Amino acid sequence: MTTIAYAHPEKLVETEWLAEHRNDPGIRIVESNEDVLLYDTGHIPGAVHIDWRRDLQDQMVRDYITPEAFAALCRRNGITPDTTCIFYGDKSNWWACYALWAFELYGHRNAKILNGGRDKWVREGRALTREKPSYPEAAYPTPAARRDGEIRAFYEQTLAHQRAGLPLIDVRSPGEYTGELLHMPEYPQEGALRGGHIPGAKSMPWKTAVKEDGSFKSAEELRKIYEGDCALTPDSDTVVYCRIGERSSHTWFVLTYLLGHKKVRNYDGSWTEWGNKVGAPVTRP
Repeated sequence: MTTIAYAHPEKLVETEWLAEHRNDPGIRIVESNEDVLLYDTGHIPGAVHIDWRRDLQDQMVRDYITPEAFAALCRRNGITPDTTCIFYGDKSNWWACYALWAFELYGHRNAKILNGGRDKWVREGRALTREKPSYPEAAYPTPAARRDGEIRAFYEQTLAHQRAGLPLIDVRSPGEYTGELLHMPEYPQEGALRGGHIPGAKSMPWKTAVKEDGSFKSAEELRKIYEGDCALTPDSDTVVYCRIGERSSHTWFVLTYLLGHKKVRNYDGSWTEWGNKVGAPVTRP
């Protein structure tokens, strides 16, 4: 496990540790990428593939799958409530953090992130395979409910949060924050009618939290960023957002587990909802 003095170091594993323990009983390695084709080109041996859109979202209601569907997803991937799920993926673990956050919505808290993600594992020349694992179906009871009220913010809650002057962190790029970019060039389908940011939100791009190799910066560096520059405290009631909730899941993980902030919620509707919402207040510099 990592030895850096994070608030919850048990939520991270290093590539060296995973290479030695990937066959341990009770562990399930989960790959979740933006590029859903990457898994088929080669993945960590034993890793299952969870597609953030196909497996975790109900496209008909633009929401996450039901607790019943989540339990079925875990069962078919050989995951029990006691299984330690270790998530990793591309983009410095954007989607791995998103999948972990989604798992935690259903109460599966025995979940960790592979520090540095897929790119670090590949760069170090560690084992990859194209063989897809098969696990016996596991027993996973249907969660009683999602933890929406604890770690998730909806539009109405975010609006009330903004009106109350409580901390909002916009983790998008500076161009998105200022409104110069209505959408990221590579994501034209995720644009909005209006550019800008939620009034009162501070800009702190998600990538500020990671080093060049995609691994997380030290706890001391992260405290300077979020408790210094952003003026947050461990007791701050904070809402984070981005474009569709994936980059803000990364910052949610940093604040919640690496810094130990007690109340952080991810506004997963983010700018694709807010920027298109009639009457939602928007600010541009």
